[in-house]
Amino acid sequence: MIILYGIPNCDTVKKVRAWLTAQGLAHEFHDFKKAGVPADRLAAWEAELGWEKLLNRKGTTWRKLDPLAQSGVINAISAQALMRVQPSLIKRPVVEWGHHTTVGFDPAVWTSER
Repeated sequence: MIILYGIPNCDTVKKVRAWLTAQGLAHEFHDFKKAGVPADRLAAWEAELGWEKLLNRKGTTWRKLDPLAQSGVINAISAQALMRVQPSLIKRPVVEWGHHTTVGFDPAVWTSER
């Protein structure tokens, strides 16, 4: 089962949900805002992808953080702590394909996931 993690009002998440549906790929959606960030999954994503790839430093939430909070993100532990408190800092979408995880939306790569 494909599990899509994100925030429902995120434009990229909307595109991904539509793409998965158009491809006929059954998936479950995990809403960070309603269900929170599963700590065990966040740790697994970090182990597989690296915290730098998961942390969205280009988004509004990052830019609104005070410089002290930004400079405090120096490793996986500090990044995960901040991402748990501020789920919007996680680059979206995170997709668990069963055998591995991707972050971001790349239809060319995703076509090969099937």
